[in-house]
Amino acid sequence: MNPPPIDNTLTFVRPKLNFSPRLLVIAPLAIFLLIGVFSSFYTVPAESVAVVQRLGKFCYTAPSGLHFKLPFGIDTATPVPVQRQLKLEFGFSTPGATNPDQTGMAPDKERDMVTGDLNAANVEWIVQYTISDPRDYLFQLRNPGTTLRDLTESVMCEVIGDRTVDEVLTIGRNEIEVEALKRLIAILQQLNMGLSVEQIQLKNVHPPGPVQRSFDEVNRSQQEREQMINEANGEYNRVIPKAKGLAAQKISAAEGFAVQRVNEAEGDVTRFKQLLAQYDKAPAITKQRLYLETMNEVLPKLGQKIILDEDAKQFLPLMNLNK
Repeated sequence: MNPPPIDNTLTFVRPKLNFSPRLLVIAPLAIFLLIGVFSSFYTVPAESVAVVQRLGKFCYTAPSGLHFKLPFGIDTATPVPVQRQLKLEFGFSTPGATNPDQTGMAPDKERDMVTGDLNAANVEWIVQYTISDPRDYLFQLRNPGTTLRDLTESVMCEVIGDRTVDEVLTIGRNEIEVEALKRLIAILQQLNMGLSVEQIQLKNVHPPGPVQRSFDEVNRSQQEREQMINEANGEYNRVIPKAKGLAAQKISAAEGFAVQRVNEAEGDVTRFKQLLAQYDKAPAITKQRLYLETMNEVLPKLGQKIILDEDAKQFLPLMNLNK
């Protein structure tokens, strides 16, 4: 006797879910409350402030820390890093930048400049700035970072266009930085962008590649010229003051000698007048006195001399041979 056939078909049994009306009300309400709680609190980083908008309109600014706001998108908080120093780079790019506006779209084109004497130069520079007013920063202009880049590039092109290529490459870098910073600050004050530019600094400034070698030779010649000028000035400062000192010394000695000779001459004249007065009174006595005084001065200078009387008969007894 054969066994009955086995039925291999699967039968799915749908479970019966019993939802109560209370559960259908409580579940959405709980989800709604959770969303409201999580959207009611926000945290502001230590270096930032939050600009709170209520239904899209500015309401207030909140400092760093944990804060409460109206949930469900009624209040929105936008953090603004007011205590962070931001940077814009022109002509080059640094990898890993956190500021989205730090690097431009085409750095190679930004550094191409034309100087006032119609020469080309590659200029790379940076701008350091901070956000001074978060409200103006968010609401005054649509893209303040991009606008600042465009303004800075325009100002730098204008300042570079007022200088010669030699000033841009060598001696005018400091003046270019100061002038560009001054003009950019004036523009930002007019636009009320909420930004404060602190420094503009030129980095690499060099001529284009095809003429780099020629510019290097010109710079080398200028450096040699400056070196020779400095050496000449040093030699001048070493020799000329010494010569002036010697000249002043000789002039002073000559003037002193002239005064001495004049005084001696005046003294001789006075003494001669006095002798003349004595001579007029007693010619013979004065003449004899002058003769004796003169011989008293002359004879000691003659050394050992023997003066013989013309009537002396012998010479040897008068000599002192032992002496």
